[in-house]
Amino acid sequence: MKKYDIIVIGLGPAGMAVSAMGAHMGLRVLGIEKNKIGGECMNIGCIPSKALLKISEKEPNAKDIFERTAEHLKLITEKAGKMLEGVELLIGKGEASFIDSKTIKVGEEKYTAKYIFIATGTRPMIPPIKGIDSIDYLTNENVFDLKKAPESMIIIGGGAVGTELAVAFSRLGCKCTIIHNDSHLLPRADLETAKVLEENLIKKYGIEVHGSESITEVQNREKHITLITQNGKIIEGEKLLIAAGRKNTLHTLNLGNAGIKYTEKGITVDNYLRTSQKNIYAVGDCNGHFLLSHAAMHQGMIALLNCLSPFFLKKDFKKYPVPWTVFTDPEVSHTGMTPEELEKKGIKFSVFKKNYADFPPAIAEEETIGHIKAYISESGEVFGVTIIGKNSGEVINEWTLAIQNDINLFRMMMTMHSFPTMGLLSKNIAEAWMMQRIDSGFFKKLIRLFF
Repeated sequence: MKKYDIIVIGLGPAGMAVSAMGAHMGLRVLGIEKNKIGGECMNIGCIPSKALLKISEKEPNAKDIFERTAEHLKLITEKAGKMLEGVELLIGKGEASFIDSKTIKVGEEKYTAKYIFIATGTRPMIPPIKGIDSIDYLTNENVFDLKKAPESMIIIGGGAVGTELAVAFSRLGCKCTIIHNDSHLLPRADLETAKVLEENLIKKYGIEVHGSESITEVQNREKHITLITQNGKIIEGEKLLIAAGRKNTLHTLNLGNAGIKYTEKGITVDNYLRTSQKNIYAVGDCNGHFLLSHAAMHQGMIALLNCLSPFFLKKDFKKYPVPWTVFTDPEVSHTGMTPEELEKKGIKFSVFKKNYADFPPAIAEEETIGHIKAYISESGEVFGVTIIGKNSGEVINEWTLAIQNDINLFRMMMTMHSFPTMGLLSKNIAEAWMMQRIDSGFFKKLIRLFF
């Protein structure tokens, strides 16, 4: 039986972070992946989605768009493989399963390690709709295998995957219809932001959106697929894409053999990402927290550091704000707490908002759709920020840094921002907060006293 310092099960973003860092630290690491290095995100998730979005934006009439997306993925995979130099790899040799809390089995071979990291990710969840088993439906696992865009597509789900792919395929001439059971698109976004996105998807791309709808049946009718809703709507399309959430893939691990606790949402972990067995960590989607690639990478880094650190130096992964971006048109991003979360906790806050339409750089670039909204305390503490608009995915990072490091709006206002950039909107928010403070009267009296 081969012995290692660390065994990593799953080489997606979380598992790659643990493996690459561990090997770089001089540890003997075994990385196990049943499919491909890079996992969901790199091979069938956010990376091919972003490639398809960008190519479809630049060259919507390109006939080789799916081939070019595949070429990009091949290059990215090659570069990712170099990150794992120094890691002993077990790729495509079968499922890993636990024998006990320190031993796993792959095929007929057994392996043991002081620490084991589970990073097995999730898979698309298929809703239990009548007739769905008779449909040759698409998910993110096979949609990028298409050779050309269909004439029309029904998309079940109004979250990140559904909206991003609706934009990409619409650019390629595919008539897209989104149907979802939430009250608005991107349920993690606020209503105003979601409304701006929906209006632009309808106006610019002709995407149909049906919200608050429950699907009762799906049927194959000659060359088209038909959806029937609880409200009697009939929606037809050539292809059906399901983007209705995720489910864990834990059943093959035999977690019970290792005494690892888990629920339907994922493996149970403490604030340091340890499972019920303290030598076993669960990182990324498999623990049910956040379900974002960058969160998974961050958790992998934190978990590895925690296994090497004494108790008083361990890091609580829940204390780090998790930004997210949906690469629709326009982009939607958020970090920190939402207004609903703040209200639930009884935290007082004010909303400061700036519209892209009033911002000179946005006007100059003809990118006037969108806004930035910041949820701020009276003293200038940043609780959360929502941005919809050009480059929101880049701008949101500054706000995440501010929340994580308790940087208030006065310090942000005093930080020079390059002009003309979209990032200057953040400084504008800080200036608006300062102007409100001055208008309160106290500062005006203070200024008059010392003038």
